[in-house]
Amino acid sequence: MGRFFGKRQEVPARSAEPLKVQMRRGEAHPFGILDGYVPLGGGGARLYKAIREAVPVVDAAIMKLVRLTGGFTVCCENERVQRELREFIRLVDVGRGQKGLEAFIAGYLDSMITCGCAIGEIVTRGDRDIAAVLCGEVSEIAIEEGETPLDFKLCSAVGGGAPRAFAQQELLMFTPYNPETDSPYGVSMLRSMPFLTDILLKIYSSIGSNFERAGNLRYAVVYRPQGDGLDKAYAKERTEQIARSWSEAMVSGKSGNIRDFVALGDVDIKVIGADNQELSSEVPVRQVLEQLIAKTGIPPFMLGISWSSTERMSAQQADLMTSELAAIRRSLTPVIERICSLWMAMHGYAEAFEILWDDINLQDEVEEAKAGLYRAQTQEIWQRIESGAVGGVGAAV
Repeated sequence: MGRFFGKRQEVPARSAEPLKVQMRRGEAHPFGILDGYVPLGGGGARLYKAIREAVPVVDAAIMKLVRLTGGFTVCCENERVQRELREFIRLVDVGRGQKGLEAFIAGYLDSMITCGCAIGEIVTRGDRDIAAVLCGEVSEIAIEEGETPLDFKLCSAVGGGAPRAFAQQELLMFTPYNPETDSPYGVSMLRSMPFLTDILLKIYSSIGSNFERAGNLRYAVVYRPQGDGLDKAYAKERTEQIARSWSEAMVSGKSGNIRDFVALGDVDIKVIGADNQELSSEVPVRQVLEQLIAKTGIPPFMLGISWSSTERMSAQQADLMTSELAAIRRSLTPVIERICSLWMAMHGYAEAFEILWDDINLQDEVEEAKAGLYRAQTQEIWQRIESGAVGGVGAAV
């Protein structure tokens, strides 16, 4: 019989298997990027997005901040210019099927809080009109600083090599969130959360493993041969028979059929891990969540968390919340003004305009109305005292 494939080649000897490293780290939960976190300046965008995906309460708090910031409008002395500018704000394309400058500001603020900074681009139709206002991905940009803090350029960090400065810097908008003196990229609200988030996810992962064990029980079946020689001689065969019968009973139970297990002799059946004490997770989970929620500044009851039977927003909490939202609005107002100023310049308008933000909530209006009423009553009382209508402060009160 001829050889179809020519001369037979010698099979090389199998080399020895490489040594397996014993000291290796396994992920305790699906968000492994949170474990072993090391801050790397502006490179934590993926980390912060993973925190929002892993902890729903953090994601809900950021969405609450974005929504509570509210909408805005513009006010101009020229009614015609005001009407056209408001129409532009309402209908401008902001990408991904969305329209309106408020949708752009919502995405812009979301990036500021999550990543520590936000970048936007104004897309024009030459020098005639603004076609769209788009949000950019902060992980794809780099900042080239000049000799002074006022001199910087936005560059593209996509691809290899040195970053390339964008050609039309005047059409780009960049806003850092709480910038530090040594970094132009800003600071994310989530910067101090990776360590606590990792602890929280380990607790949740262990809870899931315990419930999976409780719902999918593991059994230990122990057969002890008796003292006679015959029982000891057939111990192996009887053990195999018990194992087959137990396996058939378990398989029948999964399909909905009830099948009893009957054994002869000294057979002991125990649930593996049933005698272990479950650790209470309520206190550590609450401690971690308190730290995470305190960073956002949102009252817990607004996130669906009730830690007290008398949980409600006090006047102090309302004032702090209003101050936080006012600070966020101060950071967004220059971005809106820049877009509107460019639109007015393209259309040949030179009128001054003002950005007016919507009221944050009804509670602020009520408190302001009460304060105005108290001031008016106080002024009336002092006027009556000065005119001699009443004898003194005690009589007026």
